[in-house]
Amino acid sequence: MTAMFTSSFDSSLSSCQSMPFSHRKIMTKKRWETIANYKDNFLNNLTVDPRQCSQIDSEVAASWLRSKQAEVNAFAPCLDQKLTEQEFESIREKNQQLIEVSLSLFKVFRQLANAPGYALYLFEKNGVFLLLEGDILKIPFAEYGSLVGRICDESTLGTCAHVLSMKLKRPVQLQGPEQYCVALHNLVASAAPIFDENEEIAATTVLCQTMVTPPWDKNFQNMCSHTLCLITAIAAAIEAQLKLSKSNNHLQNTNKCLISANQELRLAYETLEATFACIDDIITVIDKEGRILRTNREGLRTFGLRLEEVGRRQITDFLDKHSCLMDTVLKRQASNIEETIYAGKFEQSYVIDIHPISNKSTGELETAVLRLSPSEKVNAAAAKRTGATARFTFGDIIGESPVMAQTIKQAQRFANSPENVLLVGESGTGKELFAQAIHNNYRPLGPFMAINCAAMPRELIESELFGYEGGSFTGAEKTGRPGKIELASGGTLFLDEIGDMPFELQSVLLRVLEDKQVMRVGGRRYKSIDFRIIAATNKDLWQMVQEGLFREDLFFRLSVLSISIPPLRDREGDIELLADDFAERYCFKLGNQPLKLDSGAKDALMKYTWPGNVRQLQNVIIYAVNNAQGDNIQFRDLPKLVNRLNPINQEKSNAAKVLSLEDTEKNAIESALKKTDNNVYEAALLLNIGKSTLYRKIKKYQFDVDI
Repeated sequence: MTAMFTSSFDSSLSSCQSMPFSHRKIMTKKRWETIANYKDNFLNNLTVDPRQCSQIDSEVAASWLRSKQAEVNAFAPCLDQKLTEQEFESIREKNQQLIEVSLSLFKVFRQLANAPGYALYLFEKNGVFLLLEGDILKIPFAEYGSLVGRICDESTLGTCAHVLSMKLKRPVQLQGPEQYCVALHNLVASAAPIFDENEEIAATTVLCQTMVTPPWDKNFQNMCSHTLCLITAIAAAIEAQLKLSKSNNHLQNTNKCLISANQELRLAYETLEATFACIDDIITVIDKEGRILRTNREGLRTFGLRLEEVGRRQITDFLDKHSCLMDTVLKRQASNIEETIYAGKFEQSYVIDIHPISNKSTGELETAVLRLSPSEKVNAAAAKRTGATARFTFGDIIGESPVMAQTIKQAQRFANSPENVLLVGESGTGKELFAQAIHNNYRPLGPFMAINCAAMPRELIESELFGYEGGSFTGAEKTGRPGKIELASGGTLFLDEIGDMPFELQSVLLRVLEDKQVMRVGGRRYKSIDFRIIAATNKDLWQMVQEGLFREDLFFRLSVLSISIPPLRDREGDIELLADDFAERYCFKLGNQPLKLDSGAKDALMKYTWPGNVRQLQNVIIYAVNNAQGDNIQFRDLPKLVNRLNPINQEKSNAAKVLSLEDTEKNAIESALKKTDNNVYEAALLLNIGKSTLYRKIKKYQFDVDI
């Protein structure tokens, strides 16, 4: 196989590019938004005809209409149509040769299929899921378990690439909202049909990829063009191998069959060559001495090599002198490491997948195939796989009170700035909701990495934030792991409960904020990163600075833009609004008719002080919905905690007890100081009196407060 790499890429790529790709309109931002808006209106049963929109391909529009007529649920597609074990065994026997050939070729491309953000699938001509390499579809459809054996056609999944490809008998690529199912809106699917010897559709193969950059980005569109070329090449290779397999019985009898088989074999080889040319990662073959035997176009471009230099240059010419690449290759074990590639002024970090190839007879290493993927690309895909996304926007924040409306407007203004943001508020006020909204306003396509400094064990915070190199400490992964800061590059790092960050790590975080560079634990070099910090706390950080518990310079660096989120008790009118919304959402989740709160329940909620804020209110409503016995939520359905502490019940028990004016004043001051952790300034604001007046009364009633 190594010797076959000496053929020219140019002729291979030309043969691939001459295949009948589907005509594609350029995906601009305007076109994307137009399609998405039409899709929303169409799915919400508004009177719109997608065929009238010039931005939507006519075949896609027609498929939308068929999908809707078939009553496909775009928000929760029904994939329950699964063949019985006996039915699937029959299908598998009929397609045994197709599956074997496809599986062998999928293994060739396994490193592509298993790379984060990519997956390969094979569908039988009637839409039966036959084979998969990769797990992109497992995330949105995890509830179905294995997808193999399920029927994925237009009546179950709606508009999708493999259905249109088989219907139109040509390669098809669908991006984001062009696909009917909402769960597929973050994917690009490229499909190509596989024909049998009678030129009838036998199956279709699909290459899925996640979007880690804006879909209208020029580089992303180039990548989409490459993946369409790639999946067509794979389909052609499967066809060629199928035909070759059918010809094998005649190879020993006639020269004619031998010539035909050789042509088929060369076609399969050229298809493989064209495939490697289309991959946007670097694919390089080296020998045991490190000499570069072959590399694809991306490798030639990155290394700055001419074709005649291939075979003469060493891979170590482009690595750091401390590189462990060759030591790892000589161990003859598949693995991956992270290295920096140096080519002239070019310098970039890559994750390198190493696949050694040994002589079957002697067991000695002959060559190794290297796949080099930019670390940023791998990290972005890893961030998405770990759920590092922000779901909420400013439109999801509920609140019409003047103080909340003012807070939202301030956050929207700050969201447009690249500066760090500090969110201050009591527990349960919705600080992470604001953090996600700010992120989605400023960098919606970037990762949103969240870490709770209070919940993380002290000894793990450093490795979680900064990552570590392989073997840095006992229990560390051999290949190392990027930290949350590194994964947040291009997006936002949300540090919740920042006041609980260990003091000794605060100086390290400060240096990262100043230099925009991070070094992993046990690392030897810094990596440049681009991220924004949003920090949140329910503590008085300035008071902690005064007490020497928090670094003053870090405080000023984090609080460039500070937002104070009001507690629920100060949001007049929002309690009823939030309660109704929580009740409606939770009833919908249970599949029940929505319950309304009667006047008694609303009055109790309005008079309660809500120490746990919005989070506590949500839990109270969940309890009340489950406890309600009628068509509405009554006072008796509320938790005992709210009933017992509610002023409605306290009025009866306190009716006979009348406090003096002095006792009332003393109790009010004591309560205000307790709520503000003895912060005289904030307590004076709560009591609506002057600071000097409060100092005088503190002295009068002999409260234990530092003055």
